Amino acid sequence: MRFFRDFNIADWFSFYRIFAVPILIVFIWLGERELFSWFMLISYSTDAIDGFLARKLKISSARGSQLDSYGDQLTLIIALFGLLIFEYDFMRENFILILIAFVPYIIQMLIALKKYGKATAFHTYLAKLSAIVQAAFVLWILFFGPVYWLFYTMIILGVIETIEEITLIFMYDNWVEGVKGIYWANHDPRRLEKYSDKNE
Repeated sequence: MRFFRDFNIADWFSFYRIFAVPILIVFIWLGERELFSWFMLISYSTDAIDGFLARKLKISSARGSQLDSYGDQLTLIIALFGLLIFEYDFMRENFILILIAFVPYIIQMLIALKKYGKATAFHTYLAKLSAIVQAAFVLWILFFGPVYWLFYTMIILGVIETIEEITLIFMYDNWVEGVKGIYWANHDPRRLEKYSDKNE
């Protein structure tokens, strides 16, 4: 019972996205596009809910940020897998653009794992905007079909956001959570204190 008490309500919304992955894989395996689409809608909704609750109830934590990041990453991977099955023609036709966006994301993950031993949890403004556009595109294509202007917007934002994420990794020697962006990182006491220690 102690295990359940160690996590707050926002954490459990993040856990949902992680636990939903095997269910989504089953829907893909069975070819249940409609069920897959509705469960993806729920997963993306929990991403908005957990962040809102964490801020509203003031229960944000490093652990919660990490759980949120894991949930986001798994949701992105399962979304791409689902699109590869249910929208194969679209994915094949736009393979190069998808690769252009996805390869830097993998590189960013590898850099973070090497430097911090775990994924980042900066949750920048740009990352949040990119996640919203990504969710909008994935859900729209699953329910209604592809919209190319939304697809291109998602790709561009994804690349820019990944570049910012990589930049932030090199700006912070130690793992931190809750960095709004490069501008705010330049004025972040957590980074400035580290810089001051090196120069004393």
